[in-house]
Amino acid sequence: MDSIVKVLTHARRLNSATKKLSVQELYGIKEKLEKIIEQRLEAEQEALKKDAEKIEKIKQYKEMLAKDGINPGDLLTENGEKGGRKRAPRPPKYKITDDSGKTRTWTGQGRMPNVFKEKVDAGIAIETFLIK
Repeated sequence: MDSIVKVLTHARRLNSATKKLSVQELYGIKEKLEKIIEQRLEAEQEALKKDAEKIEKIKQYKEMLAKDGINPGDLLTENGEKGGRKRAPRPPKYKITDDSGKTRTWTGQGRMPNVFKEKVDAGIAIETFLIK
């Protein structure tokens, strides 16, 4: 596919590739390319038309909401409640005291801290560090 694009976009390569074709064959290729261009233009125009219609509908809906005194953010939550509450932090599941005497905890989620990783790599089961 990439080689076809290289040939079609460079005049010298295109001339070299079509050197053995007759003029009639070249006109056939030209007609096919023109059809492809027309189809692409129609598709782009249709997409632009749909986008314009969508933008107009959104504008109308915003006006209707403003007229009724409704904030668009209210539609995203139930009963007008504020959304996006943060969840409570998870309690630690594992506990270990490192070589310097500092106690470290880990919830069991995310990347394992190096202190735990070193012990597990040394052959100690992670279950031995479970908080009871």
